[in-house]
Amino acid sequence: MPLRVELKPFERIVIGETVLVNSGTRTSFLIDGDAPILRERDTITAETANTPAKRLYLCLQTMYLKNDIPRYRTAYQGFLRELRDANPGARVTIDAANAHVAAGALYKAPQGNPETGEARRRAARSLTFATPKPPNR
Repeated sequence: MPLRVELKPFERIVIGETVLVNSGTRTSFLIDGDAPILRERDTITAETANTPAKRLYLCLQTMYLKNDIPRYRTAYQGFLRELRDANPGARVTIDAANAHVAAGALYKAPQGNPETGEARRRAARSLTFATPKPPNR
């Protein structure tokens, strides 16, 4: 079943390793296929990945978008240990997120960890892109 996507003016969406930037008007379209998809607001950059939760999320994001779990597994395990050490009381939640990764459900993993999800939301709000802004009218 195709995914319906609505984009605001100049909003970005990542499909696989491609970034689409909407024009100056609201638009909608359907995506049919198996490519990984993330909206701009759900991404994090290396520059903003400055906490254990954000670093783990960035690794998960990369694994998901590049569809390459084995290549990033060692880094992922290191970030996972770092997050567990920083948040020992959140072990159950972190393990739930890790279970999604073990099952290959990378998109669901950050949702299994509320701190990671909150870190993602905070980081997404602070993203800046080198895209021209629409003219003021």
